[in-house]
Amino acid sequence: MANLLAGIKDPKEEIDILELDKKIKDFRKGTLNEDRFRSFRLSRGVYGQRQPGVQMIRFKLPFGKISSKQLNIIADAADEYSNGNLHLTTRQDVQIYFVSLDKTPELWAKLEQEDITLRGSCGNTVRNITASAISGIDPKEPFDVSPYAQELFKYFLRTPFSQELGRKFKIAFSSNDDDDAFTFMHDLGFIPKVKIVEGKILRGFKVLIGGGLGAQPFLAKTASEFLEEDQVIPFTEAVIRVYDRYGERFNRQKARIKYLINKIGIEQLLKYVEEERAALTVKTFVINKELISVKPNTKDISYTTFKVSENQKYKDWLATNVFEQKQQGFYGVNIKLFLGNLNSETARSLADVVNSYAADDIRITINQGFLLKFIPKSALPALFKALDKLGFAEPGFNSVADITSCPGTATCALGITSSTGVSKELEKVIKEEYSELIYNSDIKIKISGCMNSCGQHSLAQIGFHGSSIKNGTATIPALQLVLGGGVVGNGEGRISEKIIKIPTKRAPNVIRTLFDDYEKNSENGELFNTYYDKKGKDYFYQLLKLYGDTSLLKADEYLDWGHTEEFRTQIGVGECAGVMVDLVDTLIFESEEKINWAENAFNENLFADSIYHSYAAIIGIAKVLLIEKDIFTNTHIGIINDFEKHFVITSEIAIDGTFKDLALQINQNEPSKEFAAKYLNDSKGFLKKARRMREKKSRLETSKN
Repeated sequence: MANLLAGIKDPKEEIDILELDKKIKDFRKGTLNEDRFRSFRLSRGVYGQRQPGVQMIRFKLPFGKISSKQLNIIADAADEYSNGNLHLTTRQDVQIYFVSLDKTPELWAKLEQEDITLRGSCGNTVRNITASAISGIDPKEPFDVSPYAQELFKYFLRTPFSQELGRKFKIAFSSNDDDDAFTFMHDLGFIPKVKIVEGKILRGFKVLIGGGLGAQPFLAKTASEFLEEDQVIPFTEAVIRVYDRYGERFNRQKARIKYLINKIGIEQLLKYVEEERAALTVKTFVINKELISVKPNTKDISYTTFKVSENQKYKDWLATNVFEQKQQGFYGVNIKLFLGNLNSETARSLADVVNSYAADDIRITINQGFLLKFIPKSALPALFKALDKLGFAEPGFNSVADITSCPGTATCALGITSSTGVSKELEKVIKEEYSELIYNSDIKIKISGCMNSCGQHSLAQIGFHGSSIKNGTATIPALQLVLGGGVVGNGEGRISEKIIKIPTKRAPNVIRTLFDDYEKNSENGELFNTYYDKKGKDYFYQLLKLYGDTSLLKADEYLDWGHTEEFRTQIGVGECAGVMVDLVDTLIFESEEKINWAENAFNENLFADSIYHSYAAIIGIAKVLLIEKDIFTNTHIGIINDFEKHFVITSEIAIDGTFKDLALQINQNEPSKEFAAKYLNDSKGFLKKARRMREKKSRLETSKN
């Protein structure tokens, strides 16, 4: 692996890879606790599968931007380390499956040759930052949001305060008010805005905060109608710091920022955010607007042509998958990809097509497809022909016929039913019986294998999530139908409503009934959600309730799609949220380790990083002492308050002032060299006091025995 590391441009990435290699070896030797190792590897993109002994690897690709060389190296990695298959996600990442844990450092090192990282793609971190795939070429955009997404990605990739959060933190940028990046369902969402001030154009963003899907979806609240562009990174940092300190950490089901806002209110949260300003690493951050530069393909190519006047598929493709860019004379071309799956050979062929016809800036779309940019109009027929050979010229991108789905029971431990299996059947029904719906981009069908909404069923006009139904002693694979979700615009959205639970094999008939009813009874041009609101939830329940009747089940309804074995709900421990169990022995070690990190950061003049590591060490030490008293606290601020109550007020440990004053120096001071040095000494002093207290307690217990 040494040769591979030599080619890595960023030394921090090299350190990450070597650290992963060391932790894997420690885990294999039994010197690293399994739960702590799980937390560590997740934040490095290594995710346990439903199948034991193998890993899913997720590559973090900011806002889905990928070059032809990167696509090739990912295809090579899929062949060498996986089964040759790639999966595109709704968060614009790429995943491969069935990877040996011991090979992951080597895999990562090879990917880094083309600047592809695994850091922060899973676990309790700032996840991949998504953005509208059409940003930069969108005719309706006030400005290109790509550089802003890229700067946030770079800034938060390794910041200490964003690496061990209560749970994951998701950020999205939409390119215009249509909000095709779904900012309303993110922890933080940004929609570009412009103002004219004293004759000058001022850039900024409408900011949404506290959205989320999952088992209990929340719509985001407006944090700002106009946040100036140089405040995007400082504001985001302050929000993450507040979430880190006040967010839930014990009950992972309540650990997202949406629950914190629901508990304390948006006004209080923004007050805490303002209080963080003194401690921020930067007070303003000027975005490099030239960071993302996309240019047309300059190759001198004579495009082959073919007769298109009678080709209906070409006409459908042109109408549904192609649009004119804001750059005159160029076109964007969307590729509809069934469930985001492709093999390595096809990926390489696509890279060749891009090199011949498009700009070297492929974007992964949030509905699990691809977008190609800067296609000259004269090249469209030849491009269609090339894509059609790959099976990539299917019309109906982002239409009813373009279903979004998570992998479900194919690989995920939380999957209940086969979301991919039912998706295949529904796309077949639409293609064979409702082919005209490739022109309908209003209705979206989204499917998740469980209620956690990785397939985004909660924001679909028509959505399903995996479930089960008991019928006597048997368990039947089932789907919960939800209706009425979607985008309203400008940061507003709708959460779908539960209608009825049905055996999975009845999903095609449910879709047929919904389509037939909509076609027969809706007014001309009436959108599906308008029709849904007019008719009401009970109308659709009555329309579909016969499909929920399990009194007369057919034999095949006891089986899931694509399966011949008896159905069982085999739900394991999901890793998508970075499950972590804190143990006293590992917490002590980690606190000492964080003090070492604080010293190292200080020596490298990374004073803000040093300060946070010192803070994390203080919190970790306090947590250990509280656990030893059987006091379990679920937030950082709770640890601070409980430690004051049980140790400082009782004089069990001597501290100058209050423990809150000691710990919360972090947001009362500028991140200067002087304060970083003082805080590091404070954390070391606190560790010494804690050790003496524990040793004294241990001697007393020994003498009693």
